[in-house]
Amino acid sequence: MVTDPGISPVASRLERVPPYSEEAERGALGSILIDAARVMDLAVEQQLTASSFYIPAHRLLFEVLRDMHSRGAAVDLLTVTEQLRASEMLEKIGGASFLDRLVDSTPTAAHADYYIDLVRQKDILRRVIDCARQAESKCYETGNSADQVISLVEQDFFNITENQHGAMAAWPDVIKQTVGHIEKILDMRRGLTGVSTGFLNLDHKLQGLRVGEMIVLAARPSMGKTSLAMNIAENVALGRNDPDHKARPVGIFSLEMSAEQLAMRMMCSHARVSGFKLTTGYASATTDHNRLMQAADILGKAPIYLDDTGGLDIIELRARARRMAKKYRVELVVIDYLQLLHSDEYARQGKQVETAHISWNLKAMAKELRVPVLVLSQLSRAPEQRDKLGKPKLSDLRDSGAIEQDADVVCMLRRPCKYDDDPQHGDATLALVDVAKHRNGPTGEVDLNFEDEFTRFTDRSQGVDMPEGAPASAG
Repeated sequence: MVTDPGISPVASRLERVPPYSEEAERGALGSILIDAARVMDLAVEQQLTASSFYIPAHRLLFEVLRDMHSRGAAVDLLTVTEQLRASEMLEKIGGASFLDRLVDSTPTAAHADYYIDLVRQKDILRRVIDCARQAESKCYETGNSADQVISLVEQDFFNITENQHGAMAAWPDVIKQTVGHIEKILDMRRGLTGVSTGFLNLDHKLQGLRVGEMIVLAARPSMGKTSLAMNIAENVALGRNDPDHKARPVGIFSLEMSAEQLAMRMMCSHARVSGFKLTTGYASATTDHNRLMQAADILGKAPIYLDDTGGLDIIELRARARRMAKKYRVELVVIDYLQLLHSDEYARQGKQVETAHISWNLKAMAKELRVPVLVLSQLSRAPEQRDKLGKPKLSDLRDSGAIEQDADVVCMLRRPCKYDDDPQHGDATLALVDVAKHRNGPTGEVDLNFEDEFTRFTDRSQGVDMPEGAPASAG
């Protein structure tokens, strides 16, 4: 095939007419003029906006129609003509004859849903083309690494459909799914509606880590929040106390510790070998070595996927989590920890605004991936300045109140032995997890044991908080 060397491929692409359907746009507008009460509601439900129309006159007319509808004004050929004339826009769209032709070319509004869907589809295609062109421009910009470009472009494409509402579920289908869920609960005799944490008492309070929820685990430094998060990740990945006895893939983003440090901590915790003794050379070369090798064998087969990249931008983290979920089908995402994330887009607007943007994105990520997202967060110094017991409040979440607002569950970890004036100071193993916010369940404290030497949490008293008739621990 011979091509004309004088025609640039780029110029050829730019000369293409973007996807649109004049007939569909006319059909949608004509249907609104014929039956505004039904068709305009359908257009709003399908999220049509003025920019969804490609032809400028159609954009202008739809904007007027939507404004009249939102004000409760009557919408028909006569009233729209008068509104356009009063606002001096009638001639801009082609005069009264233009409106007459719209109605004449649309004999019935019965097919309005088809016209509206076609307009929406063409609009999405045009937005995809715009994103592709922006992606090309980003590739030529200096200062952007390839990884940054991929993350930004991936987020741009996802934003096209992020706000598209799903179809309304049929009520009989909702009831059928709920009945199946109820039967499963009655069969298990445990009201677990999410992914088990592996801790019976914590599961009883939270009903598990639920799909689409953002769970914040907050504490002051050195309270053991990373240890608790890694214990939960291990339990989920090994299927410990899971009602289906199923090992579930877990994705971990460790912004503070390296992969080697985290693996060392998890192995020592699982094997119940002191990490301090191991690193200082005092661990047993026989007993401890055997325990560590057994732990390595078990954890090596666990479906844990670790990303220890530091200083991640929130958009890049969402992109990485999206790929992780697609490739490994992870059922829990753990992020250690929120204050180490940043947002280039909002960094100059102050730490509170930046943190609020990060928090919103983490919640949006949980809904997008349909997995629970366990986010570790620091607390401010307020608990220690307020009283000598160091009891935290929701308002102590560091940098932004948006964390409290966006989170579905907020757990605050505290160890009384760290505070001399606490009545329970003498109990060295007691750890209190205060469920301070629970959007879909009860709040209150959960007692756990913490073995500091092994950085390992266990249930304080197996089954003590479980309802009567609940089964004993399976692991």
